[in-house]
Amino acid sequence: MKKIEAIIRKTKFEEVRDALHDNGIEFFSFWDARGVGMARQSRVYRGIAYDTSSIERIYLSIVVRDINLERTIETISRSAGTGQVGDGKIFVSNIHESIRIRTGEKGDESLYIKD
Repeated sequence: MKKIEAIIRKTKFEEVRDALHDNGIEFFSFWDARGVGMARQSRVYRGIAYDTSSIERIYLSIVVRDINLERTIETISRSAGTGQVGDGKIFVSNIHESIRIRTGEKGDESLYIKD
């Protein structure tokens, strides 16, 4: 099992969410996040300069079976990408165990609903 953490543009969240659902990834968590990246700029509004280097993003956390790893990464990359600086990052780490609280199922079986 792998944990995928992705930081994406807030404006691309709905597209990423829909693409993940279309590819069978139906459960994930997300948070509003703010970060600072390479882009540094300020905007002037009514004569006052505002620092806009703190960028609004969405932070996704998804745990998938190993067989779904590449498909999930490709889905996020394709749907979140614009080809411009600031598209985000994807991080992958190992998950040693997963347990469904309701049934006690462990491992891969706890990540999906059996028919």
